[in-house]
Amino acid sequence: MNPALKAFLFPKPTPAFFVRAASVALGAFLFFQFILTPFVVRGASMEPAYHDGTLHFVLKTRYWFGAPEPGDVVAVRLAGERVFYLKRVVAVAGQRVAFADGVLQVDGRPVDEPYVLGPCDWNLEPRDVQPGNVYLVGDNRSMPMEAHDFGQAPVRRVVGAPLW
Repeated sequence: MNPALKAFLFPKPTPAFFVRAASVALGAFLFFQFILTPFVVRGASMEPAYHDGTLHFVLKTRYWFGAPEPGDVVAVRLAGERVFYLKRVVAVAGQRVAFADGVLQVDGRPVDEPYVLGPCDWNLEPRDVQPGNVYLVGDNRSMPMEAHDFGQAPVRRVVGAPLW
């Protein structure tokens, strides 16, 4: 084996090596804990945009200086720091949301949702989004309404947004 390659692949365990290794490990931990968190999508509620079993990253800095807006896809903390839902914001505090024969209505007006591809027959009475909350729904509306977890969530539980 080439000596330079061998030295690169198998460095001598000097104090400087351990300092560099610890620095890299700490940097990686901080980066993936506070900036980008990997997650795997479980379920079909966000199809076709996000498919079951695919790996993505949540950009946790996305909402440090601003709040989620209608149309944003967000990760919402469900339990602990690593379990969250991926949903789309359809309304924000002070707005009224409803479904009438599968059509999302915000403040009494139908909303154009090009990301919803399947047929939808949902009906939901109008409800107001409370202060400090956003209203979240998955994109796959061809699933029965009872199979979805959706509704209001506190903005403080929004972890960030998927990187792609």
